[in-house]
Amino acid sequence: MTIGNQATKNEGKSTKSKQVNEIDPLLPKRQEDVGFDEFDGASFTGAVFNLSTTIVGAGIMALPATMKVLGLGLGVAMIIFMAFLTEASIELLLRFSRAAKSASYGGLMGDAFGKYGRILLQLAVLINNIGVLIVYMIIIGDVLSGTSSSGVHHAGVLEGWFGEHWWTGRFFILLVTTLAIFSPLACFKRIDSLRYTSALSVALAVVFLVITVGITVIKLINGSIMMPRLLPNVTDLTSFWELFTVVPVLVTAYICHYNVHSIDNELEDSTQIKAVVRTALALCSTVYIMTSIFGFLLFGDGTLDDVLANFDTDLGIPYSSLLNDAVRVSYAAHLMLVFPIVFYPLRLNLDGLLFPSARPLCQENMRFASITIGLIALIFLGANFIPSIWDAFQFTGATAAVCLGFIFPASITLRDRHNIATKKDKILCIFMIVLAVFSNLVAIYSDAFALIKKNSSPRE
Repeated sequence: MTIGNQATKNEGKSTKSKQVNEIDPLLPKRQEDVGFDEFDGASFTGAVFNLSTTIVGAGIMALPATMKVLGLGLGVAMIIFMAFLTEASIELLLRFSRAAKSASYGGLMGDAFGKYGRILLQLAVLINNIGVLIVYMIIIGDVLSGTSSSGVHHAGVLEGWFGEHWWTGRFFILLVTTLAIFSPLACFKRIDSLRYTSALSVALAVVFLVITVGITVIKLINGSIMMPRLLPNVTDLTSFWELFTVVPVLVTAYICHYNVHSIDNELEDSTQIKAVVRTALALCSTVYIMTSIFGFLLFGDGTLDDVLANFDTDLGIPYSSLLNDAVRVSYAAHLMLVFPIVFYPLRLNLDGLLFPSARPLCQENMRFASITIGLIALIFLGANFIPSIWDAFQFTGATAAVCLGFIFPASITLRDRHNIATKKDKILCIFMIVLAVFSNLVAIYSDAFALIKKNSSPRE
């Protein structure tokens, strides 16, 4: 994929020139006067880490479970296929952004579909990101303080170390995490300021992967792991339709489109954005494939929807308890550092939705603080009063994610206001929309049917 020859020749040399020339920086039009006079531009490495951190979130933990549905061979092929499809959709966004002289996803949707297109994009980002961040915080609470949402109590790491106390309880742990980690990191006004925490978060995800691989290799050597299925086990029509339920999970795992423009805007040389996207996707795909393979090898058909929950049992090797804690703590720390990267576009989109004609957010400290505090409080309350939001996340977050990842980019291309779409582009976009709509309808139906059946079974 190429960004396209339609980009103007004077674009892409520096962030500063782009901010002056483009009509729609960040989200609303009012952002165009935002300058970074004291900022020389983000580096290639920093941009790769920020985009990689946007991609690798809670979705990684559901990928081993997709292997249980698809089998190892088809599952790995689908991860690779989804990476290429994600790269294609981002390439379309960037190419049409150049043609429209728009430096934001919201601005591009506004260019293609007017005011209501931009509002629809902002609402999708709000639904997706608030859902994702609540999930992150719930997972952190489950890992550190334990959970009883399934009816059986699973002790958290701190509860296992120190016993049950008020200060190892969920509310207190999340309050301290919010005040000591989330709030300070959410106060940065430039996404590039998070490059070091992003690098650390990627490193923590690699630690999670290395430990999982190490445990699996040890069990392979001692012969306690059986050969997994390479293909799906399709026995009837129901099991066939179940194959499509993994598509929203894979889409959610790769969703990063809402941060691409912010990262592009801050690059010292924005002609590097194509290489940034490809490098980040290659890095994340490698982590995803290895996690999926070794996670499924380790737990087989006993792999849970959240593979992190599998590390609550005896692994059958020396130092099992220590390794379980290392896996859970490293990934909880990773999610803490992913939080501000996902929070950044959430705040921008909410501001653009509520105050479309106000001054740039970074120039209004009071408004910046109010929106930041309000959103963090909402996410904190959601994580404390919603015991489990996996069902809600599948019905709302995955649907919003598939819009952001495929339906909106494809719709912009088919709208083709600047007459730059090729026949190949349009065929690809029709395929994206059909795949997204069909697979999500099937996934929602399958999940709803399973939920209804689960709720009605005690009465039978």
